Amino acid sequence: MIESLNIPLELLKELSNARHPMRIGVPKENLKVEKRLAFTPEAVDMIVEAGHKVVLEEGAGRGIHYSDIDYSESGAVITNDRKSVFSCDLIFKIAPPVLEEIHWMKKRATVLSMLQMPDISIETIKTMAAKQINAVGYELMTPDGLTFPVRNSISEIEGAASVSVASELLSNEKGGKGILMGGVPGVSPTEVVIIGAGVAGTVAARAALALGATVKIFDSDIDKLRTLQNNLSNPVFTSVFQPNVLLNTFKSADVVIGAMRYIDDSIRHVISEDVIQTMKPGSVIIDLRINQGGCFETTCFLPAGHPVVFEKHDILHYCVPNVSSRVARTTSMALSNIFTPLIVRMGELGGVTGIATADRSFRSGFYMYAGKLVNSYVAKYFNLPANDIGLFLSVF
Repeated sequence: MIESLNIPLELLKELSNARHPMRIGVPKENLKVEKRLAFTPEAVDMIVEAGHKVVLEEGAGRGIHYSDIDYSESGAVITNDRKSVFSCDLIFKIAPPVLEEIHWMKKRATVLSMLQMPDISIETIKTMAAKQINAVGYELMTPDGLTFPVRNSISEIEGAASVSVASELLSNEKGGKGILMGGVPGVSPTEVVIIGAGVAGTVAARAALALGATVKIFDSDIDKLRTLQNNLSNPVFTSVFQPNVLLNTFKSADVVIGAMRYIDDSIRHVISEDVIQTMKPGSVIIDLRINQGGCFETTCFLPAGHPVVFEKHDILHYCVPNVSSRVARTTSMALSNIFTPLIVRMGELGGVTGIATADRSFRSGFYMYAGKLVNSYVAKYFNLPANDIGLFLSVF
């Protein structure tokens, strides 16, 4: 990311006086469900050296095993006043903001977070509109509509983590059938079925193949299947969603990983409960898309507080909202690599409005600008009209 912005690492330290210095708030997440953080201490050091002020809530780095001292030595201001963190110009979160946090924000503040639609209420949207808040969803950011830096980075981690989770759940220790992911001589290999041939699906397939599993992949996009097959060193079975092929594959599957992406997609593919009921008892389903409504009828739009691991039809379901939070430190490092040069560039271009005007990738991340919904996917979710952000950039 640093190279793509033509900012050599050694020059970041020299950018000590940003043209537009900003106060950046980093609040503590609910560490029971969300351990990831937008910045590591190394990232904070670069941001402070670039002329900005970072206000970090006390204990925010605990989930990734960094202490307040680590952050304070990097130049962050540590505070136990949560309201003061949310009074900053920019607030970098992981989970979407809740109503109380919006109330703490000053007018025209900018909040950046993951876009987890089931966790965003219509009341939150209305309150953000009233306060003319700018809101950016990390997953929406794209320079060309084809590559998504944050989304792809998280998906890579999720894909690798899903195979690790499957290995655990298949073991006797976690209530599984007691089989090894992959296989040994004289024993049939584990059969892994992946729904979705995007980044997460590709990485999951590569990890499963490395362990010796048989892998089968389904997607509605034949070009994605072709690309995936070309990117893997081992041959894999690929198919579009042909009902009979899908049904027969599920009957023999040991693990099914749901990795379809629904953001900005006009078609939603969900595997029916009838198909899931044909799976072998003790098989495992891992749904990586719980935050987008789920990939399977048995996991679709689960209520708040649902068990993250449960059995249905003798199939073990794993439905953790943020699988990459299992490896929170790795994820936080990946996010820091993306956000640090972004902030440096933001300071050079005159703040949020400046970079929104000059940088297509950052501009595409907005789902709300000055209190106006500017993303069709989010607007459609709430049955509200969407506006063109270009109409507002020259006004506000």
